[in-house]
Amino acid sequence: MYDFFKARDRLTIDGRTYTYYRLDALEKAGLTELRRLPFSIRVLLEAALRQCNEREITQEDVRHIAAWKPMDASRPGIPFLPARVIMQDFTGVPAVVDLAAMRAAVARLGGDPKVINPLVPVDLVIDHSVQVDFFATPDALLRNAEVEFQRNQERYRFLKWGQQAFRNFRVVPPMTGIVHQVNLEYLAQVVMSTTDEEGNEVLFPDTLVGTDSHTTMINGLGVVGWGVGGIEAEAVMLGQPMDMLLPDVIGFKLYGQLREGVTATDLVLTVTQMLRKKGVVDKFVEFFGPGLDVLSLPDRATVANMAPEYGATMGFFPVDAETLRYLRLSGRPESLIRRVEAYCRAQGLFRDADTPDPEFTDILELDLGTVEPSLAGPKRPQDRVPLSEMKAAFQKALTAPVKERGYELPAEALERRATIGSNGNSVEMGHGSVVIAAITSCTNTSNPSVMVAAGLVAKKALEKGLKVKPYVKTSLAPGSRVVVEYLQSAKLLEALAALGFHVVGFGCTTCIGNSGPLPAEVARAISTSDLVAAAVISGNRNFEGRVHPLVKANFLASPPLVVAYALAGTVDIDLLHEPLGRDTQGQPVYLKDIWPTNEEVRQVIESNLRREMFLEKYAHVFEGTEMWQAIDAPGGELYEWDETSTYIHHPPYFENLSLEVPPLREIRGARVLAMFGDSITTDHISPAGNIPPESPAGKWLIEHGVAPKDFNSYGARRGNDLVMVRGTFANIRLKNLLVAPKEGYWTRHFPDGEEMTIFDAAMKYKAEGVPVIVIAGKEYGTGSSRDWAAKGPALQGVRAVIAESFERIHRSNLVGMGVLPLRFMDGQNAERLGLDGSEVFDIEGLHDGLLPRSILNVRARKADGRVIEFKVEALLNTPVEVEYYRNGGILHTVLRRLLRKAS
Repeated sequence: MYDFFKARDRLTIDGRTYTYYRLDALEKAGLTELRRLPFSIRVLLEAALRQCNEREITQEDVRHIAAWKPMDASRPGIPFLPARVIMQDFTGVPAVVDLAAMRAAVARLGGDPKVINPLVPVDLVIDHSVQVDFFATPDALLRNAEVEFQRNQERYRFLKWGQQAFRNFRVVPPMTGIVHQVNLEYLAQVVMSTTDEEGNEVLFPDTLVGTDSHTTMINGLGVVGWGVGGIEAEAVMLGQPMDMLLPDVIGFKLYGQLREGVTATDLVLTVTQMLRKKGVVDKFVEFFGPGLDVLSLPDRATVANMAPEYGATMGFFPVDAETLRYLRLSGRPESLIRRVEAYCRAQGLFRDADTPDPEFTDILELDLGTVEPSLAGPKRPQDRVPLSEMKAAFQKALTAPVKERGYELPAEALERRATIGSNGNSVEMGHGSVVIAAITSCTNTSNPSVMVAAGLVAKKALEKGLKVKPYVKTSLAPGSRVVVEYLQSAKLLEALAALGFHVVGFGCTTCIGNSGPLPAEVARAISTSDLVAAAVISGNRNFEGRVHPLVKANFLASPPLVVAYALAGTVDIDLLHEPLGRDTQGQPVYLKDIWPTNEEVRQVIESNLRREMFLEKYAHVFEGTEMWQAIDAPGGELYEWDETSTYIHHPPYFENLSLEVPPLREIRGARVLAMFGDSITTDHISPAGNIPPESPAGKWLIEHGVAPKDFNSYGARRGNDLVMVRGTFANIRLKNLLVAPKEGYWTRHFPDGEEMTIFDAAMKYKAEGVPVIVIAGKEYGTGSSRDWAAKGPALQGVRAVIAESFERIHRSNLVGMGVLPLRFMDGQNAERLGLDGSEVFDIEGLHDGLLPRSILNVRARKADGRVIEFKVEALLNTPVEVEYYRNGGILHTVLRRLLRKAS
């Protein structure tokens, strides 16, 4: 083991001696002042110090991190090799498909397939596949699980093959929980250990990346980690450090205390709005201040979870006494808890109330006492709406222009109504009718305070005789089985079920778009009357077309507010002043009449949430149900591809791979495949939900013998590139300016101007030998860490994306697939330059000497011969990213490197 900085030392805990790499050795060498470094930077520094080998991680890298300054005009690139990787099945299946394809490529080139194997621990939690097909019945959980296993048998067999084919790879079976909640409650250790080459047990901070953007939830436990695309995660698995710029760190000071009736959900929606306004993309956010001492760990995890929504790489809370309390509550061994405290104190990674504040790039402050009950929507999670303004905000959105995130309804359309039911039991629906009310998502179901509050709201509503409106699809999908245990113990599960909130599954469900079908009568009423129907969910994403294709207005809210809106049946209501309904005596019942006090919530948690629940529910976490155990999986180190499979297909990425890196060439004669405005999300680019039968992917599945009822979802089909390339840019709410105002998966082929699907146009351009590009506005690629939002365009022939700005993970994913992210220079965009998408583009300046952040020249020729010339910045941030781009992507780079090493 290397020890260039003489930092290796011994630490004895409970009579056991460990090796660790002392951060204060760098301080003694005059390379840093630890007390001024943010805690998150200290963790990055430890990882570099311990793993420094003068190859992947150099002494210069360590010095760069040690010398972090709050303000630095040019941040250096640094490597980061996290300790482990977590995945969920939507992103995990294609990652394992890629590993299997890499093994096949190695075998084809005469190498040992086993060189493709995770070098760090990898956990895959199957949580994204359960859909809400059945609801509001006691057997909904079992029936949804049966359908899930029936639909996903082939995918689950493939994952079981992976479990036996790869070392360091574990699978948490379905019906267990949501990946981030399982990570928080069980997988994360805060301080890890491993045995080095000399037989020493080495301690180091638990760090990770995950193939889901909400991996940041674990930041609430003091663990450094964030979401990446599957491509980047695969490289980490194979021992390749991530390449990143040393980040700015925004300090977020919390003080005061949340008021009576205000929840952690209200807090995170407020934080999200503040940080989006500030602009924190590619930055760490670190929370500090006396407010931390009054926030429970689940509250912190709720705030950390939504880091992707506020744009940050992380939302980090340092390790402190509350961390230890939660580790104890969640059943971690006492030996681990003592190890965490002793190691973190020895390394200056433990925060006490009197710990001096680190230095930050910039600081925001929030008095917790100013937070008010809130929702967010109807189209973006950062658009917070105070509960007191909800009715007015919704009514304004109905007539607001689409570009202002409204629905642009004419005055005569505002009074549209529909009636469902008959025989005297009919009920009227209108704009704002809540057709989905879902307690869903790790963001909130990990937090006992809001889950208990939801149960108490349901209990009090029942006592008043209130009922949920008949057109509301209700569901409860906890992120772990522990939630059911404490709700059952408190007799709140039966109250929720009595209002239709039966447990429907242990997974993401509605939050990821697996809301399942609406009742036929409700769907028909929405479609026939063209209603702006609403969903109220305790999730973290509410982008157009994500929750359900027929539901245009989607609001994020705390679980108790989800129950309240299910009772009200509409978002077109002022819950502070208008009644939810009437009691058995005909008297009006207001929200304040059924809202629990903070003390009521605290007492229920104290009496019913016990350490034993975690120990029992996680005792056999990797075994799974009988349905999982019954799946028979193939063996062998090479996967036997089935060309008839519509779920798992051998991807084409490495078919023509050679050891030689081809020279970089300029992009000439390119056409615009699609042209977008602002806030195009990864859901727009690669949707995860329903596959319409008339879409390119739907038609392909039907041609291959799959009935629409067996389509499953785009997310479940990510192991098959033939489906996914057809599902790229296939969101039914996608707004391509080339065919405006038409929505969906359409574009124009040039020069003939023929209207066709984006997939068909891409294939036609390919056949013509014409490269294609995409043009967009601000925040391109916002949303999930969805590698198919980069893989799909790459397979469609997209060579570059020119946008005003990119979201962090998506920019990285594009580089990882060899697609060039280009940024308009400040003050420029397509509209200001006079581009309409019909031009022919040349992108000049691409050559083997390309440097990071190079300025390239673009020439756009119009049909009349006029040329518009402008500059763009190539967002290849570091020399390593330039190398990835030259190789055609990260995996091509890693594969060539492994093959050269083995030869």
